[in-house]
Formats: sequence, structure tokens, C-alpha cells
Amino acid sequence: MNTFFEITALNQDLLIYLVIDISIAIVLLGAMRFISGLSAKVNSTQELAQKDNFAFGISVAGSVAALGIVLTGAISGENAPSYWMEFIGMFAYGTLGLILIKIGRVIHDKLSLQHLNKTQEILNENITIGIVDAAGAIATAIIIRAVLLWVHGLDVDTFIAIIAGFIISQAILLMVTRLKERQYAKNNQGDCLQEAFARGQTALAIRYAGQLISTALAVTAASHFLTYSPETLLNNLVSWFVFAIVMTLLVALLTAIAKRIVLWGINLVEEVDQQQNIGVACVEMATSISIALILTALMA
Repeated sequence: MNTFFEITALNQDLLIYLVIDISIAIVLLGAMRFISGLSAKVNSTQELAQKDNFAFGISVAGSVAALGIVLTGAISGENAPSYWMEFIGMFAYGTLGLILIKIGRVIHDKLSLQHLNKTQEILNENITIGIVDAAGAIATAIIIRAVLLWVHGLDVDTFIAIIAGFIISQAILLMVTRLKERQYAKNNQGDCLQEAFARGQTALAIRYAGQLISTALAVTAASHFLTYSPETLLNNLVSWFVFAIVMTLLVALLTAIAKRIVLWGINLVEEVDQQQNIGVACVEMATSISIALILTALMA
């Protein structure tokens, strides 16, 4: 009988922690939709329900999914010593994740895709840009989640590590975008990838989404080899950056090989770049993400 009461008390304790985490998560996910509207200086309800702006919906969906990914990193692990500390920790990590996702979007706009006005393109119902925007948010969130799982505690060093991991993620995603731009220009007589996005070439956006997300998954593999320690934080972050570059190149190489096998006999440049074959682009995206998932699982 004593054991029964102990188990019941334990379950009640876990239930309270669950209610705290889920409540904060739902509030933050709801806030993300309205923040997306505020950042675009529009009414999100009008864009989604009255104007039926699919591009805006895809962009918001990417932001909400990204925040959900980040929150899984905040929830995972041991519960805090008290309910109040659990509330503070969950709210702090969730809010920081929301802010970083939005900052990542600005960086993606100003540095990675500097020739595009993504906000205006999305308001003009450019679905291609909506996909690109959502992919950037999700890729950023995947890396932030990995850093949240890597660190522990709730202090200044923890937040420094999270922000540094975010900066690393943006540097890697910028590098990948530049490489893909060069590759696209080489295969298409000097055409600009960003201009192709602006023209609404959805197949290219789907492929690009797969490349960003697979890169983010590759970057997270470093967390399995480095032990978090505030005393060696700088060395760990440098190592993470170097390891991330190596993993990104490895995933790119293995993905290129896998695509040749999975899409044997299909000219990818002709089908995706020129004919805008969305089906082939989806297979490319799935192959890229699958290879990254398999490789990171093996590293774990």
C-alpha cells in the first residue's frame, strides 16, 4: 500500500511538470503566429483566413514547427528541482528559441538571400519563398535544439553556449547557400538561384529545403562527440564549427552518391532546374534528409 501511494505521488509530481511544460509550449506556439504577423506588419488572421495567402501560411507553419523543435530541446532531460524553476527554465529557453528563430530569419534575409525581399514576396503570395523561409527556420531550430540538449543548467554560460551555437548554425547555412548558388549558376548558364526563387520555381525551393535541413542535421552530430563544460566552452565551440564543416561536406558527398542511385537515369538539372519537376525535387529532398538522418544516427 505504501508503494502504491509513493507511485501515485510520483505520478502527480510528473503530471504537474507536464502541465507546466505543455502550457508554456502552447502559449509560445500561439504567440509565434501573431509575432509572424507583427514582423511582416500584417494581420495574420486576414492573411491566413481572408486573403488565403498560402505562402504566408507556409512561412508561419515553418516558424511554428521550428519553435516546436526548439521546445523539445528545452523539455528533454531531467526536471528542475522545483515547479518554479521548471517554469522559469522552460519559459526562458522557449522565449530565447523564439527570438533566435526570428533573428535567424533576419540573417537569412539579409545575408544568405540578400537579393530577395522575402517578406514582400511572401505577402505577394510567392509560395516558393514561403517554402524557402520555412526551411530556413526549421534548419535553424534543429541546430538550436541540439545545443539545448548539449548544455545543462540555467546560467550565463548556458546562454552563451546557445547563442554561440546559433551563430555557428547561421555561418554553416550561409556557406551552404553560397555553394548551392554557385552550383546552380554553373549548371544554368550563370542564372541566379535567388532570382529563380523570386520567379516562383517551387521545385528549386523544395530541393533547397532538403539541403538546408540535411545540413542542419549534419551540424548536430558534433554534440555527440563534445562534452559540455563552461571551462572549455571556447575550445568546444571551435571544435563544433570544424566538425560541422566536415560533417556538412560528408553529407553532401554521400547525398550526391545516393541521388545518383535513387534517381538513376534521371537528369536532375534538366528535370528540376529547367522543367520544374516537383516530384523529382521531392525525391531529392527526401534523399538528402534521409542520408543526414542515417549519418547522425550512426554518429550517435
